[in-house]
Amino acid sequence: MKIIKKIFKWLGIGILTFILIIVLGTVFATNYYPSFGGTVTKVLKAEYAKADNHNGDKFSYPISATHDMDFRKGMKYMEEESKIKDLVEPIEPLPMLFVDSLLLTQTPDTQTRVIWFGHSTFLIQMNGKNILIDPVFSDYASPFQFAGPKRFKGDLPIEIEQLPQIDIIILSHDHYDHLDHTSILKLKEKTNQYILPLGNRVHLERWGVDAAKITELNWWEEAKVDSLTFACLPSRHYSGRGLTNRHETLWGSWAIMSSDEKIYFSGDGGYGTHFKEIGDKYGSFDLALVECGQYNDMWKEVHMMPEESAQAAIDLNAKMAMPIHWGAFSLAAHSWQEPVERISEAAKKLDLKLVTPKIGEPIILGVQEPNTAWWNF
Repeated sequence: MKIIKKIFKWLGIGILTFILIIVLGTVFATNYYPSFGGTVTKVLKAEYAKADNHNGDKFSYPISATHDMDFRKGMKYMEEESKIKDLVEPIEPLPMLFVDSLLLTQTPDTQTRVIWFGHSTFLIQMNGKNILIDPVFSDYASPFQFAGPKRFKGDLPIEIEQLPQIDIIILSHDHYDHLDHTSILKLKEKTNQYILPLGNRVHLERWGVDAAKITELNWWEEAKVDSLTFACLPSRHYSGRGLTNRHETLWGSWAIMSSDEKIYFSGDGGYGTHFKEIGDKYGSFDLALVECGQYNDMWKEVHMMPEESAQAAIDLNAKMAMPIHWGAFSLAAHSWQEPVERISEAAKKLDLKLVTPKIGEPIILGVQEPNTAWWNF
């Protein structure tokens, strides 16, 4: 009996030691591994507390926007995922158009060109400016470039090194599939300015970005860069790169506007009244880049269903919409084509014009607006 008690005693000690090692390792990695980003200080929190959407500690959206997974939800999700595990990624590399770096330097100032890199990464050329949105060029949407959600098979349409000088980088929020440490490091020397939602400067500054290049905005605030206006707008989502910093940095959507054209970028987020509010203030948009992918009923508050994405574009008073947040990473239990198929059906019912370019295939507003069903390759 004494032997059995000793066995259980040492077994318990072993389990507790293992848990302690995991906890300490996680805390160490979060605090010292650079890709986890920076920390919002008490001084910054006191500054942000002046805003209506900050409670002195964290940011919030007026309606609940949670993504909490308990044991029951976790088991349900694993069951859903197992049923379609062979469908969440394409078997072959996706069709794409490789981008000529020389062509990017010759885009006329009178044309607005939009190039998709998959998921939510875009290069927009407008009024002679090169604008990069949520640049993620790495193989993994993860703090580690050896594990986590892996990019679908195939090359990128253009490598970072071949991109032209970037005038402005815009970020929607600090999740790993939107803010990538490795990509920011590679872009640092060829980027002139960064426009971010409040709090996100702490990540870039930790990675060596010059603080003088960073402009932070709250929702409904605007920044002018020569002939362009950038408006940071609400979204129903959340933020955080570690275990304990959820909601400490702001997340948002964006309007990018010249004197005669407007583009909306949704970032991530669930459906809400903010789309109608944005449409009333800034519509009509020539193009709405609307999140449509990585959704599930268990987190519908923070990621729209495709039918809601189509309705959001209607609320925004958009002349046409493009589904984004798909085509590069699998982050939810649905087939990789399902988002675009569902929003295509919803768009028909709502009489919404949809554009669906291949990765790397340019949209040129008013000139080239591709809408082929290329995903049926």
